[in-house]
Amino acid sequence: MWKIGIVGAGYWSDKHLQAWQRIPGVQIQGLCDLDSANLHRKGEVYGIPREMLYATLEEMLSSADIDIVDIITPPDTHPVLVGLAARAGKQIMCQKPFARSMEEARGMVETARAAGVRLMVTENWRWLQPVQAVRRLLDEGAAGRLQTIRYIHTDYYSPRFAPENELPQPFFREMPRLLFYEMGVHWYDTWRFLFGEPKRLYAETHKVSPYIAGEDAGLITLGYDDYMGLMDMSWATRQNLSGPLTLPVLPDHKEQLIIEGDQATIKLYSSGTLSVIDNSGTETVVSEGNGLDFEESHYRLQSHFIDCLNTGEEFQTSGEDNLKTLELVFGTYRSAAEHEVIHLG
Repeated sequence: MWKIGIVGAGYWSDKHLQAWQRIPGVQIQGLCDLDSANLHRKGEVYGIPREMLYATLEEMLSSADIDIVDIITPPDTHPVLVGLAARAGKQIMCQKPFARSMEEARGMVETARAAGVRLMVTENWRWLQPVQAVRRLLDEGAAGRLQTIRYIHTDYYSPRFAPENELPQPFFREMPRLLFYEMGVHWYDTWRFLFGEPKRLYAETHKVSPYIAGEDAGLITLGYDDYMGLMDMSWATRQNLSGPLTLPVLPDHKEQLIIEGDQATIKLYSSGTLSVIDNSGTETVVSEGNGLDFEESHYRLQSHFIDCLNTGEEFQTSGEDNLKTLELVFGTYRSAAEHEVIHLG
């Protein structure tokens, strides 16, 4: 039985808590958060006894019988929390974005390695149903030899961040690096999962909303020896709205993928329909309803974490692997600032 201690009872913690309660061989033994009201509210919702609720990780480590620390807190807290968990000999799952710099990320990876504990970054996007379905088609060779890839993310979110509107994550307004830090870790991890490691990156980013400090749109080209790709990502586009906007302001992420190969084109529509178009022009629907199933993605991800602890296999998104994702994220900002191609690896 793997005993879990969770750090952070905020907005996204529900996804973690729900998944842990479904996974066999797992038991939640502690939850901690500095916000006492929020901590006790979450404890009540998920049936966690009051004696298993703690203000700090230090308190939980000294009092709770746990094997794993699941960190669901902002990036600026990660170095201290990872250090505390590692020195206590606990296996670690740490929320994205993993770190604020490459140096900070490498430091946490080394801290875990030196302590002899395992560290995985909580990167759930690759575990979404549509991404997994696309990966299966690529593994089957459905597209043939890759030629061109287009990855498109749409939402009309950040232009609605006016001060009078309540947001689930209001700190987005103040982040100096927004779209490609908060969401770019998802997209680049997913890109690497599907298409491998790019050799070159060029980025143009833009700030549309007057209510944010960082960027909310960008175009990224990614180069390989034999194929190329484009990311067209925006939180400030009306192009894919399903109807009139309503309150409260919530994200409504929609994603599309068009993968051109010499044998066929794989198309993931924002509706969740996945199809293959062959060289005769015939389009065959492979599956429908491939939604962005965030709760299930966490169940798959957290099950993978436990499976790897049981078998000794490598985590797909280990701390060390996430360094490659962060290299793309920070390379995006460098490229956009310097208007230069970033050569990777």
